[in-house]
Amino acid sequence: MEFSWLHAVVAFNTAVCLLHFYLDKRQQRALRRPKPHPAVAHLYSDAEYEKKRAYNLAKLQFASVQNLWDGALTAAMLLAGFLPATWRLAGMLLARWGDGRPWLQGEVAQSVVWVLIQAAVSLALSLPWSAISTFQLEARHGFNKTRPATFVTDKLKGVLLGLIFLPPIIAAFTAILQRSSPYVGLYLWAFLLGVQLFVVTVYPTVIAPLFNTYTPLPDGPLKAAIEQLAASLAFPLKKLFVVDGSRRSAHSNAYMYGFGGNKRICLYDTLIDQASQEQVVAVLAHELGHWKLSHMPKLLAATSTVSLAQLLLFTAVRTSSGVFEDFGFPPGVRPALAGFLLFQQLIGPVDEVLGLLSNLVSRTFEFQADAFAASCGKAEDLKGALLVLDKENKGALASDPLYSAYHHSHPPLIERLAALDAASKKAE
Repeated sequence: MEFSWLHAVVAFNTAVCLLHFYLDKRQQRALRRPKPHPAVAHLYSDAEYEKKRAYNLAKLQFASVQNLWDGALTAAMLLAGFLPATWRLAGMLLARWGDGRPWLQGEVAQSVVWVLIQAAVSLALSLPWSAISTFQLEARHGFNKTRPATFVTDKLKGVLLGLIFLPPIIAAFTAILQRSSPYVGLYLWAFLLGVQLFVVTVYPTVIAPLFNTYTPLPDGPLKAAIEQLAASLAFPLKKLFVVDGSRRSAHSNAYMYGFGGNKRICLYDTLIDQASQEQVVAVLAHELGHWKLSHMPKLLAATSTVSLAQLLLFTAVRTSSGVFEDFGFPPGVRPALAGFLLFQQLIGPVDEVLGLLSNLVSRTFEFQADAFAASCGKAEDLKGALLVLDKENKGALASDPLYSAYHHSHPPLIERLAALDAASKKAE
């Protein structure tokens, strides 16, 4: 039987889908344990633990069904020739619209329309799952605060942002792809790095405020304590915001952003409501630990290096006609952007390994940030914050080791509490 790249990709995707299903089953067994871990058993009544377990089982079962559906649908679409069919559709639409409009002619324009078609299909397929998750699963367990009008408005805003940002990015990316220069991989890498930095800069200041309201944290003991912590670490804090996360969900969060000497911290209102002042400051000590230990630059350097290696490999194989024909493109039809997307399919096994390594690095960084908070004298407050947030967010107290290693970028709660105890004793 002749080898087919399409069949190889479908086989691998199916194997990954089945692996996810197997890991889900392992996690279900872990969640069905009748009692929580002894280290935290005293913190939860039987009723509270049962609610946590029911929520996590419901989330897992929902994700498992969605995974199987998405896996089967993706395989069917690839085998049915979805990619070449939508490429032809993009060409037909441009043939109808492009008369007398040079900017609607050629491969670059067709690539832009092709991506927009795929994005529209993806949105249509994901919308029911998103609605069920928000209005049934999350609502049933007391987390959803999103009104139907807000849900629809958010989706429309997302579509509008896609129509604004996707066309120029795809057009520029395709134009670079079409170059025959031996340095095209470097050009692509520099462009994607620039886009990434642009998004990191624009998202918090332009895009995020379209979905949430950012209000300056009012003067008071909490603001004073945060500013004192930032000053003690020489953190260049410029602004402190409160995010109205409660308008959509009862889940809580905190994060920081900004380049150079223009740093900002955002606290979800749910975090302020759920945790004490000392616990909120301890959470921020953890976040500032990521900054002090240069975790974000290290991650950016690592991801950029991997991206460069993949792009250089892509430039070495992008002209392989067999790959295009295996996926259903007619002989001689080799769109530059299609070649890149097909390459992403082919390196799926590499991405799976990189995902595991990424989780390992992320977990290491989380432990380091916890240890940093402990070195600031915040170990007990951070432990209290982690327990409060886990309780309020109905986190999973039980995790199967394989499932957690594959899916979770943060260590399990029990491991973090033990590590904080060890760090606290070491500091003494």
